[in-house]
Amino acid sequence: MLYDFSMPIPERLNPTFDQTPSTLRLTEARQRLIVALDVPDAASAVALVDSLESTCQWFKVGLELFVAAGPAVLEPLLKRDCSIFLDLKLHDIPNTVAGAVRSAASLGVSMLTLHAFGGPAMLAAAQTALEGVTRAPQLLAVTVLTSMDQPQVQAIGLNRAPDEQVELLARMGMASGMNGFVCSPKEVAALRKLTGPEGVLVIPGIRPAGASVGDQKRIATPADALRQGASYLVVGRPITQAKNRAAAAQAILEEMAQAL
Repeated sequence: MLYDFSMPIPERLNPTFDQTPSTLRLTEARQRLIVALDVPDAASAVALVDSLESTCQWFKVGLELFVAAGPAVLEPLLKRDCSIFLDLKLHDIPNTVAGAVRSAASLGVSMLTLHAFGGPAMLAAAQTALEGVTRAPQLLAVTVLTSMDQPQVQAIGLNRAPDEQVELLARMGMASGMNGFVCSPKEVAALRKLTGPEGVLVIPGIRPAGASVGDQKRIATPADALRQGASYLVVGRPITQAKNRAAAAQAILEEMAQAL
């Protein structure tokens, strides 16, 4: 199932006599929660999706799973009518990235990431590669990884604070025609002001209250991220490592619904 990305937040379904406001908010929350399939093989991914199929619509396929199982891992997910966020963070010369974007578009994914650090020429080439493509995926420029704090940013030779670097990259991306970005919850409010309502902001680093932080540095709760202007939330371990995955996902959806 693909969504219209002309708006940053999927439009609410038209209410009917049997749809209460709380039901509508849960429906919208379901359209905006992306579960990270950070698992080592296709069988684990399918089992994870099956355990959440009645609860979640969106799933992220990242490097670990894609490298292990290849593009074929997407087929069983698409057959289940899942929406796929392909998080490969493409970063190469413009021509190579353009070719990779065309290949990814043919797989039927709904969103695709590339690194903003690739520069304006690379970002522009990626967008040009999708011209004329039917049901093209939404491109998202990754700004600064949520695992990076100030010491990590300085270690790679950047003197700016993470939030300053995120804004610089987002402005560069917008000048190159991009309207979709990945940033941490700490920068989403600033990017929402920068992009306006048409921006598509996908936010990882989401941790419900009391959940383990893991290797994430710049995090927020689901409700806080939505209130700051997030379009979509990416959640991994708080759901995938829970004893009852469906219950964990439902709890996050209900928190999201309360913030909508």
